[in-house]
Amino acid sequence: MNAIQNATKHFKTKLANGLEWVDVPEWDTKIYFTSSATLKQTEEVVKLHQDKKVMEALVTVLIMRALNEEGKPQFKMVDKFELMNSVDPEVVIRVANHILNQEPKADDIAKN
Repeated sequence: MNAIQNATKHFKTKLANGLEWVDVPEWDTKIYFTSSATLKQTEEVVKLHQDKKVMEALVTVLIMRALNEEGKPQFKMVDKFELMNSVDPEVVIRVANHILNQEPKADDIAKN
């Protein structure tokens, strides 16, 4: 195997380790998610954050990462308006931060 094959195999293995979840009683559901985001997903969220669109970044985390028990997306991009305007921001913040806090931080990676 070459380096790219090894790298993609590693990430697939990491994603296959099962779904984590957070209970969201306000929505009468559990939000499932993988412990890692792709670089593309991370790039989009970081860009929004750099543009001072922190709440939109958190909503984007939910749209991209929130899954049901079968691993299918719970939200679509068309849900962004509703999530931004018609959903309790405290719940969005709590759930998105829970998803993000499950990932290794850049500082932690640099230390290791």
